[in-house]
Amino acid sequence: MKKVALFLAEGFEEVEAITPADFLRRSGVDVILAGVTGKKVTGSHGIEITCDVEVSELTGDLDGVIIPGGMPGASNIGSDMASMKIIQAALENGALVGAICAAPAVVLGLNGLIEGRHFTCYPGFETSFSGAFFSEDRVVYDGNLITSRGPGTAAEFSLALIEYLCGKESRDQIHKGTIQK
Repeated sequence: MKKVALFLAEGFEEVEAITPADFLRRSGVDVILAGVTGKKVTGSHGIEITCDVEVSELTGDLDGVIIPGGMPGASNIGSDMASMKIIQAALENGALVGAICAAPAVVLGLNGLIEGRHFTCYPGFETSFSGAFFSEDRVVYDGNLITSRGPGTAAEFSLALIEYLCGKESRDQIHKGTIQK
């Protein structure tokens, strides 16, 4: 079974966290909700989530990490040394790194982790750093890095993560069961 950590920090965007967690779990992926700012985390729209673990408690090999956006959630993740160490290791070791909304810019770009790579993010955040190649596509693939625009692309982003981790057949099954008529 594939295993990913989904980082949650105070002010995260709920749709960008819950949609990937739900879709990935439907596909059989072990999704560990990892609290960056504590075990109980409140999203940017007041929804409180109790995480499985705090980031400092993450153990074992991960097949990937997922970083939702939302502000100040993305900033809180980007400034947390323990989270950044795990994210950087995932990128360097070829594990999946999925980031959506502000996270590609605020967490990855501002920490110098996507230099020379293709990405997308929430409109306007692409100007906060340089050295990477911005696209207005809804979902952008660059090797083990998958990025997406924002809350309105959360389902597409989630399906891309499933395809990367579990294959096209699993992606198609989840797509049919959640989106298609």
